Amino acid sequence: MAFGLKTFSRGGIHVDDRKYSHESAIEKIPAPKTVVIPISQHIGAPAKAVVTKDQAVKIGQIIAEKSGFISANVLSPVSGVVKAVEARMTPTGFKQDCIVIENDMKDEYFEAFTAVAPSAEVIEKLDVSGAVKAVEKAGIVGMGGAAFPTSVKLSPPPDVKIDTVILNGVECEPYLTADARIMIEDAEKIVAGLALIMKIFSKNGPVKGYIGIEANKPDSIQKMSEAASKYKDIEVVSLALKYPQGGEKQLINAIVGRDVPSGKLPSAVGCVVQNVATAASIYDAAVNNRPLIERVVTVTGMGVKKQKNLLVRFGTMFTELIDYCGGVTDDAAMLICGGPMMGKALQTSEVPVTKAVSGILVLTQNEANLYEEAPCIRCGRCVDVCPMGLQPGMINKVIDAGDYDKLEELSLLDCIECGSCNYICAGHERLVQKIKIGKVKLQEILKARKEKEAQLKKEDKK
Repeated sequence: MAFGLKTFSRGGIHVDDRKYSHESAIEKIPAPKTVVIPISQHIGAPAKAVVTKDQAVKIGQIIAEKSGFISANVLSPVSGVVKAVEARMTPTGFKQDCIVIENDMKDEYFEAFTAVAPSAEVIEKLDVSGAVKAVEKAGIVGMGGAAFPTSVKLSPPPDVKIDTVILNGVECEPYLTADARIMIEDAEKIVAGLALIMKIFSKNGPVKGYIGIEANKPDSIQKMSEAASKYKDIEVVSLALKYPQGGEKQLINAIVGRDVPSGKLPSAVGCVVQNVATAASIYDAAVNNRPLIERVVTVTGMGVKKQKNLLVRFGTMFTELIDYCGGVTDDAAMLICGGPMMGKALQTSEVPVTKAVSGILVLTQNEANLYEEAPCIRCGRCVDVCPMGLQPGMINKVIDAGDYDKLEELSLLDCIECGSCNYICAGHERLVQKIKIGKVKLQEILKARKEKEAQLKKEDKK
């Protein structure tokens, strides 16, 4: 607890929020002449392309179908003609299969949609099973960055009881303001989306809804509180400024005081967490039959001439957004997809906006603060600030030594890669970057162990 405001109980850091674009109202930019749509914009199995070269498509038409339980449809954000299905560079930093569409600028929709104003009465009349199917069809994923297929999150096993739904409006990453602006400009739709999610889970008993927002967004808090007052069992919670307040486990701990066990999902403690933009998309899909074809992206940093929040069709190149904001400054030095703490540095701006892209950050040399690494001095700061109670310094040494078997004992897979240890490290060690390598190595070991156990069981049966 800080100054009477709720926060999570373990670790965390205090960073300069640098919300330069907070006052910038959302601007809808024109759809580009060509869009590049990755068929994998979500956690899980990549979708499977169902269109071919020279095929005509319309807005909202499924162009890549989900290929497994944890997967998501990909829909066309423009009407036009498919020019290619080929590997292109994406915000992941790697080439992935993409569907390239030439926009005919006609904006023809595959199916009609409506514009029903959000209200408690609309939600009350809605069919729950139909709503979940609409969310799946629309290709909605978590838009806070994780991009987990939303229909899966809304369909827990029958024996799992959800009594708490939390909307994440924290946006604790420095610079980013997309969620803050959505809450100011579209609060009614977000809260209606929350009410719908609560209704989906209410078959097993009463459900309470919370909207967590950090206290540095008083206008967002006001708008969301006004919208929430029209519904039962929904509360807006003002949170202390502490990073990573927006982590699922940290948010649950801050708001309802529950701790999600190691290796478990929030559903293990009766909770589901959704991003505010996701909630608005859920409402639009379930009520208005609107496909997920665009999102709000913050373009910011002192390396771009104008900081803005833009409503962007998926498949639009980063370059086009940066140009719309006046281009880069002479001292621009680094391009990041996302925020400075958890974002990914890119070598090119010729990559497309996807469902998971909430921000494009252009830093100057001064902002980037590119320090040389120095040896660990065993100060223990990384342990103090780790919100998951891990030992980043020790993990780093084990990875450097190549002793990957020990990583399981150190609970490496619990790391949420928030970057708090990097931020606080006196030696400026690249702790998170090495942890990501360690996770890959550990997962290889666990996979090999599982395969070996399965083989032994098979031999025992013989």
